[in-house]
Amino acid sequence: MTKFLIKLFIKNKDNLSDKNVRSAYASLAGITGIVVNFLLFALKLVVGLLSASVAIIADAFNNISDAGSSVVALIGFRLSAKHVDKEHPLGHGRMEYVTGFIVDMLIILVGFELLTSSFDKILNPVLPTVQTVTYIALGLSIAVKCWLYFFYNHIGKKINATALKSASKDSLSDCFATAVVLISAIVAKYFNLAIDGYAGLLVAGLIIYAGINSAKETIDLLLGTPPTKEFVDSVYEFVKNYPEIVGIHDVMVHDYGVGRQIMSFHAEIPSDFNVNIAHEIIDQVERDMHEQFGTIVTIHLDPIAVNDEEVNEMRAFAISCMNEIDESFTLHDFRMTKGDKYTNLIFDLVIPVDYKGDEETAARLVAQKIKEKNENCFAVIKAEHPFV
Repeated sequence: MTKFLIKLFIKNKDNLSDKNVRSAYASLAGITGIVVNFLLFALKLVVGLLSASVAIIADAFNNISDAGSSVVALIGFRLSAKHVDKEHPLGHGRMEYVTGFIVDMLIILVGFELLTSSFDKILNPVLPTVQTVTYIALGLSIAVKCWLYFFYNHIGKKINATALKSASKDSLSDCFATAVVLISAIVAKYFNLAIDGYAGLLVAGLIIYAGINSAKETIDLLLGTPPTKEFVDSVYEFVKNYPEIVGIHDVMVHDYGVGRQIMSFHAEIPSDFNVNIAHEIIDQVERDMHEQFGTIVTIHLDPIAVNDEEVNEMRAFAISCMNEIDESFTLHDFRMTKGDKYTNLIFDLVIPVDYKGDEETAARLVAQKIKEKNENCFAVIKAEHPFV
């Protein structure tokens, strides 16, 4: 069914770099979610009222909240596709994350509303009237929600849409929630036990849990998360295609929404290399990386001494001292200046984000170790954490 809908409604379905194609995928997912969830709401509401089941009614309102969430997500996709303007020179891509967070809040709100009504039902239990149509409605709902899970998940991964990935998780939790309601209906029918309120309580708990987990992921995106290790590794591998670049460091990736990433890093070039040619190479790398990764790339050129034996020897000495403090430390931008009495070793010390100590202490310990090993050396260290 998913492939059929995509083939039917989306032209050039494989051209995902086209914003119009991505928007078409988002519209298909949003409209499908609105229609399907509204129909499930109407069906469950009728069945719930006829059987006087608070669990089924709660599940029905969960579906109408999902329809509302689809509306919000659809609006978010439309807003995020807006062109750049004077107030937003980097585009509106993060509107997807904002609307995704709104969807998560709606899910949590519905969960708490259902929690209240379920407590009331526990305090005032009424045995629901269960008929064959109840089983059919709940069974159909589970099947449809399972399909929606795969549908949202497929399109969410295809266009890398946070809101749709959240919707897929919500659909999966809905499957479990409706299964709980179905079990409570069976117990009421064959065992004359009114566990309807408890089932509603469990449904509400599942909804709140799913909403909180999804909200956490969305908040992380809004705050800023590091790129995946696979992406960072691919950047390092790509730069190896340019032998003039000795190494890179200070890699930073800023996420302004899908298709709106900005990347920067420092590229190390031999200090005796022609600066004009080096600039041309850097410009070419920026263009090539934009084509390869679809990101805006800015590269800072760092000249380093690679053919000076004395500098290389002192760099190796500084690395050995640094490793005695902590083998997870790395350094870059190594320079050496000689004075009348002392040799200054100047470099940036990179400390992992999970290092337990603070940056200043780490820099001081490395400087002390260098001084201890060679009293004629003075270390000038700038400590920093990596951004990827």
